[in-house]
Amino acid sequence: MIQTNLTYAIKKHAAELGFDACGISKAVRLDEEARYLENWLNTDKHGKMAYMANYFDKRTDPRLLVDGAMSVISLSYNYYTEKQQAPDAPHIAMYALGEDYHVVVKEKLEQLLAFIKTRAGDVNGRCFVDSAPVLEKAWAQRSGVGWVGKNTNLLTKRRGSFFFLAEVIIDLELDYDGPVKDYCGTCTKCVDACPTQAIYEPYKLDASKCISYFTIELKDEILPADYKGKFENWMYGCDICQQVCPINTQAESHNEPRFEPLNELLTMTAKDWDNLEEEGFKKLFKHSAVKRTKYKGLKRNIAFLKLG
Repeated sequence: MIQTNLTYAIKKHAAELGFDACGISKAVRLDEEARYLENWLNTDKHGKMAYMANYFDKRTDPRLLVDGAMSVISLSYNYYTEKQQAPDAPHIAMYALGEDYHVVVKEKLEQLLAFIKTRAGDVNGRCFVDSAPVLEKAWAQRSGVGWVGKNTNLLTKRRGSFFFLAEVIIDLELDYDGPVKDYCGTCTKCVDACPTQAIYEPYKLDASKCISYFTIELKDEILPADYKGKFENWMYGCDICQQVCPINTQAESHNEPRFEPLNELLTMTAKDWDNLEEEGFKKLFKHSAVKRTKYKGLKRNIAFLKLG
């Protein structure tokens, strides 16, 4: 009863903090996912993201990240907005229009972990928001937050896929959830719409061909000429496979003030982006995930779009 009451309290408090979903899985080694990841890495689907091959054991076993780990709490946090950039402007992926999610969501997780400690005492736990070797989609799927769709994003029947995933791994045993049904059905719109064939077949992604990889992860001074004209005006990230997904027609706007895009960003025209100087970049993206690509990287991306 104590275990069940604590589980309920955790989920209730997560909702109060603004999380849309909270599911819990038993902390075990992800054997099936480990085999898939090993093959994915061995066939170079990660491109030049060398960090993806680091800490393989920790990536597939949460008990190596948190001593005595017994539970993985998976959470989702909505970032969907109907606000859009100027029609002619090069695109930024929706998740990066507001304040950096690493900061915003991490603060929420720390509050949740603090709450758990007030209820359960001396708890050993850690919070993760896309910042450590955690297979977040695998855990979210195991805990019933959603299912991994054909575009390899996590999907929920009620809200689609415009949300961040995060985890709290703790050394407490809780009541565990189970996976939900895959509702992708026969739809292949995400596969058909990918302009670089990064989604080369349903449920399989070659990250080295993804627009997000090229515009964020790849640090080369020059982008591959083979992909000229294939970025469909995306200068940072890409939302194409989410935009065409029928389930995302059910997405609802977030309630997080810190994810509200700056009006200055939304009104910038293609000419404004061409003329953007480094000081302007630093001011505009001071609290944004876009700063990850740095000024030089963003200007490289903008110039590449003009080649098409």
